[in-house]
Amino acid sequence: MTNDKQTHNNLPNLLRMIEQITGYFKSYPQDYAVDHIADHIQKFWEPRMRREILEHAAAGGEGLSELAKLAVKKVRV
Repeated sequence: MTNDKQTHNNLPNLLRMIEQITGYFKSYPQDYAVDHIADHIQKFWEPRMRREILEHAAAGGEGLSELAKLAVKKVRV
């Protein structure tokens, strides 16, 4: 089990990863991009990673682009 410190230390990596994914899709129409970013996170991120990014978004989502915030709203643990 990860402790809070380990989880918090992983956040910069998760933010970097989601913004890389978002960067790829930002030239697409917004609805398409949001759906595909969320789909990628749902398929390829572990539940622990999804839970952490969801918690971060719920706490205000500092460091997340607006497109990433919209996509995270569609992600489930």
